[in-house]
Formats: sequence, C-alpha cells, structure tokens
Amino acid sequence: MELITSPPPADDVNAPRPESPFSKGQLIGIGSLPHRDEKAAAAFSIGEFDIATVPTLPKRSPAEGMVAQAIVGLPGVSLGQYGSLAVDPTRLADDVPIETDLSGDAYVGLRAFLDLATAIKLDGRPIKWQFVGPVTLGVALQRAGLRTTAAFSIAAAAVRQHVQHISEMITDVLPTSPQLVMLDEPWLVELMSPDFPIPPGEAVDLISTAMAAVESTSTVGLHCCGPCDVATMLATGPCVISVAVTDQLLDYAGYLARFLRDGGIIAWGVVPTDGPAITSASRQTRILEALWTELVERGVDADALREQSLVSPVCGLVGHQVSVARRLVRVSGEVGRVACRTRS
Repeated sequence: MELITSPPPADDVNAPRPESPFSKGQLIGIGSLPHRDEKAAAAFSIGEFDIATVPTLPKRSPAEGMVAQAIVGLPGVSLGQYGSLAVDPTRLADDVPIETDLSGDAYVGLRAFLDLATAIKLDGRPIKWQFVGPVTLGVALQRAGLRTTAAFSIAAAAVRQHVQHISEMITDVLPTSPQLVMLDEPWLVELMSPDFPIPPGEAVDLISTAMAAVESTSTVGLHCCGPCDVATMLATGPCVISVAVTDQLLDYAGYLARFLRDGGIIAWGVVPTDGPAITSASRQTRILEALWTELVERGVDADALREQSLVSPVCGLVGHQVSVARRLVRVSGEVGRVACRTRS
C-alpha cells in the first residue's frame, strides 16, 4: 500500500456533521487505572469522567493487562507471572476456535462497572471502553514464538471475537447507552520502521476489519499514545482518533481537516501521564489552544475543533497513585471545558 504523503484536496461540499454523544470537549478515560479494588475503580470511572469509562485494572491482577485480556480463550497461550506470554504453537492455529469467557479474572473491572451501572441506573448515558488492537496483539504473539503470518491472523480473529462479546454484554446490561469502543494500538509508533513485522497496508486492513466487528452498534475509534503516522491511523477508517497534543499534528493538518469535515471526532490527550504530575490546567489549556490556532491557520475549521472533540489524559494512569490519577483526570477535564468555552 502506498501511503499518501501530502494533504488530500479539500472537498467542494462540506459533509453534514451528525450529532454525536461523544463530542464538545467531554472527558473520557484512556488506558488502565491504578486501583486494586474493582468497586472503587468502577465508582471512579463513572464519577470522574464525563463519559463513564469501563476500567481495566492490571495492578489488581496481571490478567487485566490489555494483551492478557485478549489471550483469554486462545488455546496454547498462557500468561506468565509477570505478564509475559507463553505460546505452544502446536495447539494454536488459524482455524482453532476462540472462546470468549468474560466471567474470569481478566474482566473483573468490566463486571464491577456493569454492576454499579445497573445499581445507579446508568442506562441511556454514553459509555466508553477499550480493547487492544490486532497489530499490538499480533506483535505480542509473534514475540512469544508464533510465526508472523499466524500471529497476526490469530490476533485479528481474537480481537474481533472478544470485542463482539464485550459489546453484547454491555448492551445486555445498558441497552440504550451509546458505546464508544477504542482500539489501543501502541505499536503503531513503530509501524513505519523498515523492520516492523508487517507492512503498513496489512496493519491498516487488520485494524479496519477489527473495527467492522462492532461498527454497526458502536462508535469505533483508534488510540495511540505515542508519535505515529496519523495518515495511517485515518486510513483504517475510525470514527474517532485519540492522539497526544503535540506539534507533530501540524504535519497532518490537511488530513485532520478532512476527517473533521467528514464527521470525525478527535480525542485530544491534553495532560501528560509521565514525568511530574500536572497540577494546573492553565498551561495545558494554552498548549491545546495554540495547537488549535495553528491548525485553523492551516485550514482546519475552528468550530469543528471545538464541537468534534473529546479530551483525556495522554495515556493510562496505572503508574500513579489513585489520588494523583484523580488530579490528572480533573485537570484534563478542566482543559476541555476551558478550551471549548473560549472558542465558542
């Protein structure tokens, strides 16, 4: 696949912008939480975010790591004591049935969230959840010993199977709640490297196919917390992209303008989760507003930036204490509120 290296031409007619429950600077969670108690995590996830976000809790159990959740039901694949994978290639093949068991240790956070959602009658409010993408899972399986072709084929099948079952479980409990599903693909950072195990075009196809598994019932997006090729992200066909606020995004202004014109939504990672904890929203708001100003000067619609936006911390919060995680979440929410208000 030949990737586009210059911005696409502008459309002659602006596409209508459909109303979305996932917009206007609302705060969502990204990645894992630091909680060890699933009930406390569920309360945090519903109480602290504008859009209630299903928690994953790898500190509670390594089984809730994003790759660990995805290997549930894969015969011949097991999780080591410290989160490493062990693979028996003789038991794992492309045509081996994959079972999704949401009753085990890997999905305690999900079940606690749904229990609390039921108790407080959350049905009807939008929710967000995430799952590892097929490229990142494929890399993990390949590194554990599977052949490249088998690793990525099995990864794609596993992701499709699991996201369908998770979406169905959530729908059973919250039948009128709109769902935002984010596929988490940290390995997109390395996708353009010449020694990456699969070409970019194949990665795009894998992600697109995984998204298709739930796109009829959910808004589907793609998250990468590191610097990656945004044009390739957009080529997968997401409704939402989740990216960190950096000047690198200016290189993709043409792509972002078209994405927003077509009704796409950008989840801006506004507060870093590494380094010293941010305690004030003012600097991060200025950084976001400066980026938006530059994007507008390069042809991005200012109203679309405000209206078709979400905000979040840049990445997961598992490396922090709960009190620090709460502060980072609240700062992120304040950035979204101030930035959207000042551009109205």
